Amino acid sequence: MSDPTPALHLEIKELIIEALGLEDISAQDIGNEQTLFGEGLGLDSVDALELGLAIQKRYGIKIDADAKDTRDHFSSVASLAAFVTAKQAA
Repeated sequence: MSDPTPALHLEIKELIIEALGLEDISAQDIGNEQTLFGEGLGLDSVDALELGLAIQKRYGIKIDADAKDTRDHFSSVASLAAFVTAKQAA
């Protein structure tokens, strides 16, 4: 499996900004490996739900909120991109 493209990273960053109404930041402000929750970007559990819905809608993939590894997939833009790529390839 190839690494997710920089274009997918950018698309996910823009989706995060759009889905969560983060008008005060740009895609360039979000690092690919930056933690999205808590100390990093500061997202919370409500943001996680909204982001999950936005990703399911945009990419047509199913996200199991109860799966143990779901939290890991949402830890950074890079992990989200890898998750989307893997789900689309499945």
